[in-house]
Amino acid sequence: MTRLKITVLERTFNREVAEEYGSEAFKRGDDFGPCSRFEDGEVIQLDGTLPPPGFCPRAWADIHGEVRMVANGGGHDFTKRPGSAISCCTDGIRPVIFRIERMDRSADVS
Repeated sequence: MTRLKITVLERTFNREVAEEYGSEAFKRGDDFGPCSRFEDGEVIQLDGTLPPPGFCPRAWADIHGEVRMVANGGGHDFTKRPGSAISCCTDGIRPVIFRIERMDRSADVS
């Protein structure tokens, strides 16, 4: 089974969009700001391409294509490490940027 590592590179927050378009309840809540489901620098390891327990379903839906690609030996040409990908959650107010890497380097595609 393929071992993968997902690293949370950055949680971002678009305050102007949130203030303009966010609900009043959201703006008053404790969750107003970057996504609270992850932490910058957090590392999640997994076997295979199923979502890890507790992973945000929306984020998983957004990055799952890249997870499958990396698990099968692919990757983005623009990343430093072959066999890796950069992807993100598509939340327009609080997107999270992830790096996805294979732990088994022998299967990397150059």
